[in-house]
Amino acid sequence: MRIISGSAKGRKLVGFSGGSIRPTSDRVREAVFSSLYSQIGHCNGKTVLDLFAGTGAMAIEALSRGAESAVLVDQSRDAGKIIEQNLTTTGLQNKASFLCAKVNSVIPQLGQKGRVFDLIFIDPPYANDTIDEIIMSVNHFGLLQTDGIMCIETASKVHLPEDIENLHCFDRRQYGSTAVSYFKHVRKEDNEI
Repeated sequence: MRIISGSAKGRKLVGFSGGSIRPTSDRVREAVFSSLYSQIGHCNGKTVLDLFAGTGAMAIEALSRGAESAVLVDQSRDAGKIIEQNLTTTGLQNKASFLCAKVNSVIPQLGQKGRVFDLIFIDPPYANDTIDEIIMSVNHFGLLQTDGIMCIETASKVHLPEDIENLHCFDRRQYGSTAVSYFKHVRKEDNEI
């Protein structure tokens, strides 16, 4: 697992031993950032939230590509150690903070602090069946910038609704057993016909 582009390009990331955690593959990560580039251009100055961060590869890739800051959330202390190591290896530790907590408890806390993000990555365990609730909670607490994008990685057999509250799935890509769905806010003019 390596950083694909940007200031930390080519730096190797530490992963988890065994098969308990499924990190996003380099191929899928490259495809996600290619899709994001076509939507928003460079990551320069963007703020990032990485929920179920695992190794931190998604947020670290965004930081390497110029994102201003990132908040990484995972309930695993082991993930925290790996993320810290990966941030140090890439020299991006001053642009990121790690919260060791359950995602469901962090979302309201971030909302109450008025935090808003340009990019939100959500990559729950494939067995997690509360992804709709997590997306609604992110929306309810206003964590996604008006013109921001939320990228949700799931098993390819999982099909998220096209619309979740005022968020619309504008693209879905499948990569073998993995699917990535892209959500953004529905603009008022999109509803006015």
